[in-house]
Order: sequence, then structure tokens, then C-alpha cells
Amino acid sequence: MPEPVIRAENLVKRYKVKGKPDFVAVDGLSFEVAPGESFGLLGPNGAGKSTTMKMVGAVSTRTSGELSILGLDPDKFGPEIRSRLGVVPQQDNLDGELNARENLFIYGRYFGLSAKVCHQKADELLAFAQLEEKAKSKVDALSGGMKRRLTIARGLINDPRILLLDEPTTRLNPQARHVLWDRLFRLKERGTTLLLTTHYMDEAEQLCDRIVVVDKGAIMAEGTPASLIRDHSSREVLEVRFGSEHNQQVAPQLEGIGERVEVLPDRVLIYADNGEQALMRVTELGLEPITSLVRRSSLEDVFLRLTGRSLIE
Repeated sequence: MPEPVIRAENLVKRYKVKGKPDFVAVDGLSFEVAPGESFGLLGPNGAGKSTTMKMVGAVSTRTSGELSILGLDPDKFGPEIRSRLGVVPQQDNLDGELNARENLFIYGRYFGLSAKVCHQKADELLAFAQLEEKAKSKVDALSGGMKRRLTIARGLINDPRILLLDEPTTRLNPQARHVLWDRLFRLKERGTTLLLTTHYMDEAEQLCDRIVVVDKGAIMAEGTPASLIRDHSSREVLEVRFGSEHNQQVAPQLEGIGERVEVLPDRVLIYADNGEQALMRVTELGLEPITSLVRRSSLEDVFLRLTGRSLIE
């Protein structure tokens, strides 16, 4: 087995709060990431994902626990680690006064690359990001998806061993998300190690080899997307809506249909191996949902089962 490129053991991050107990943002996380693996931290906003990324990225010190990045302690070897990482922050921080090519060139110079190498890398990365025709366009004139692809390209300027992606597709439309996923798939094929945070379950299922589900700074479960769904949910889910004022009233009558029933404000979820059979049983009870939908289980259902609440609130 190759040595992990990231190893965290009982990782804790606390923040001082005047007049109150310390705020615990990360509470004992332990995980390992292998070379070339795409590893995801899945959880809602405020779960501690971004705080973990900052510690892995050697820009925030840990309160306690062990953390090793490429065999080095980020609290002791921050500059050396940062020189070998690529970072895609949650908020694009490109220079709006410069064009796309200039953003890449200048960022490369920050890493000490020669002007010749920066010019070459800028051309390669613009092609990778499918932005060759926008090379001379000011950043402020680019669409959200283009800016996101440029930010990822910028994070690759130093040929990083690990690329950190914090909520890579937040605020992008579906088409832009799929274009971005394609670029990240290509990085996986090259053997680049990806560590990403997301609260989109479909994104985690698409991009990640393994996932840890995080809530309130702690790990709730770990595994491949398929194994998490298999271990914590049914094969299918029946979604039925009886109206926001009636869902709670109807729910007791649905008990015994499928493995379990979850009541959300706008719908009732019935977990079953066969969603169509579950729907037949609902109608046999004389109940008439306004709408019904049978779908396969997802990581959203895993999170709901583990925490009792939705990923996106």
C-alpha cells in the first residue's frame, strides 16, 4: 500500500469565543487519502469542511491531533507544503483587472516559475480549461462557469501533488457544473489527488472514490458512495406529497410500508427495495398523494438517516 498523501488523526480545531465556551469547528476527524484518490468531505454548511481544508492547506493551525500532508507537519512546514498544493477556494479570487492569461502567468510567477515556463503553462492550462478563446478577455467579462474553470486552471500552475477544491460548483448552473466535472475527471485520469468539499450529493457520487460524511465537525460515516448508500439506505425511495398541512397527519398510516418513513416539511419519504410496490400499497390504503416519485437512494438519504436532517437546509 502506498503511503497516504494526507493523514489526519483525531484532528481538532477550536476557536475562542469571548465570554462563552470555545467553539469546536472540527471535532476529532480521522481519515487518510491515498495518492491519486479523489476524496470527499460531504456535509451541510457549517459542518467543518472548510476549516478542515484550511488546516490541510497549511493556512490554519490545528488545536490538537495529528496531521500529515505529503509526509510533513503543516504547522511546521507550511511554505514547503503550500508550494506542492493547488488550491481552489470556495469564492473565486481572480484579479478582475487582468485577463485570463495574465491571471495564470502572474500566479505562476508567485511560485518562482520562469517567465518562459509561465507562458507555456498558461497556454496549456487555458486549453485544459477550454478557455483558449477567452485568453485575452478580462476576468470580469467571463461567466461564472468560466471563472470557476480558470480558478481550477490557476490551481494547477505549479503541477501540484494534491488539488484542494472547496465547494467547486457552488452557484453554477447545471450545464456549467457538468463541464467542470468533465475537467475534474480528466485530472483524476492523470493521477492528481483530489480533496474536495461539497454539499451536493450528486457531485460527491460523481467525483469521489471515497467520502466521509461530516456533521457538526465530526465524522458520521465513511466509505465509497455505493457502500454508504447500501449500508445506510434502501435501494429505492418513494417520495409522496399530500400537501404541507397533511404530510404529518398521513405519515402514521404509512408505517409498515417499506423499511422506514421520513417526514419532511414538503414531502414524505418511504424507503423500500421496490418503490412501485410501495406506491401500490399507499393507494391500497385509500390514500391519494398529490404527486409521487420513485427514485434510487442517494447520499442525501444517507445524510438524512445519519443526522435526521437534510444536507441542504
